[in-house]
Amino acid sequence: MSVLEQTVTVGLLFSTTGAYAALGREGLAGAQLAVQALNASGTLPFRILAEHRDPHGITERYAGMAAEIIATGARHIIGCTTSWSRKEVIPVLEKHDATLWYPCPYEGFECNEQVVYLGACPNQHILPLLQHILPRFGNNGYLVGSNYIWGWETNRIARDIIEQSGGSVAGERYAPLGDADLGHILRDIRLKRPDFVLNTLIGPSSYSFLEAYHALGEADPDFSMEKRPVVSCNLAEGEAALLGHKAAGLYTIAPYFQALRTSANQHFLGQLDATSQPVSAFFAQAYSAVQLLVAGLLAAETEDGRSVLASLNQATPSTPLGPLQIMAANNHAVLTPHIARVTASGALAIIEQRDEPIAPDPYLAHTSLVVSAADRVRAGSNLRVVK
Repeated sequence: MSVLEQTVTVGLLFSTTGAYAALGREGLAGAQLAVQALNASGTLPFRILAEHRDPHGITERYAGMAAEIIATGARHIIGCTTSWSRKEVIPVLEKHDATLWYPCPYEGFECNEQVVYLGACPNQHILPLLQHILPRFGNNGYLVGSNYIWGWETNRIARDIIEQSGGSVAGERYAPLGDADLGHILRDIRLKRPDFVLNTLIGPSSYSFLEAYHALGEADPDFSMEKRPVVSCNLAEGEAALLGHKAAGLYTIAPYFQALRTSANQHFLGQLDATSQPVSAFFAQAYSAVQLLVAGLLAAETEDGRSVLASLNQATPSTPLGPLQIMAANNHAVLTPHIARVTASGALAIIEQRDEPIAPDPYLAHTSLVVSAADRVRAGSNLRVVK
């Protein structure tokens, strides 16, 4: 059925309270801005009606709320932040033949025809991040994460990369979502003195850890970020701004940073209130999800998910992240990850901007995990410190 001259209902499923509320709020705001901009553009033959549901960070609520959204007539939902929430929603999508546009980085090892994966998968985040870090600091790492699938799987892949590259893992510790009492982990890190720490904690747990690591660096200069940095695949601009100098020196990776100097990003930023919070990859990827969905709807002239994706795969719509292509083989986005470092003011400054995109390999079936000796030699001592 054609969607021309109709109202198209699109679901938004983001938590604005709970352990990862900051990320949910950013994703919701990005999607809402895109809906507003497209409705106001005067270029659409239909109006987008956004139906938002807020599970408040309670995983068990996601499936029911996804069903509620679908009952309003929506065939497409943008949202979910954690992999737990995404996995809760998938059976509902399969039952009703609906599509989830998932805008967050995740740990990989999944491919579902009802999900479009717009966030980075492991060969687009943890692998290029460690390819940058290991040659510069050493391959003796410490892994700390939130006690759920993102932390488990990202740290497992990191362990494989470290060990296959001739290094070792000094320790691996987990904390419940939202737990801010992490003193025992800091004491273990101080005892074992790794070359770097991979932080896969989220929300308040991550903030508490970074504040404590900053305090450790002030008490013992051997744990300064210049010597033994913390690295992350999921620290966003808003979180860095909140932490300020306490996160200064942290390395992170994403397919979007506000500092990207591209015409597409400048146009995107021009739509924002100059007094608004820093723009993160979560915000930009949710915004881009709406753009891609609408491009697919226009091309397919139907809300059927398979038709939308088939039409979309014939084009590369321009987004804040640049032109985006969805791989037909796995429904994952082709992304160009960049590496940034937190400055003393809490901004994220790009220190390695890639020009070539990376095709998604969610199962790491075609990706070497080894950081070679040649890579280490090339890196040499070219550490660039952002003041």
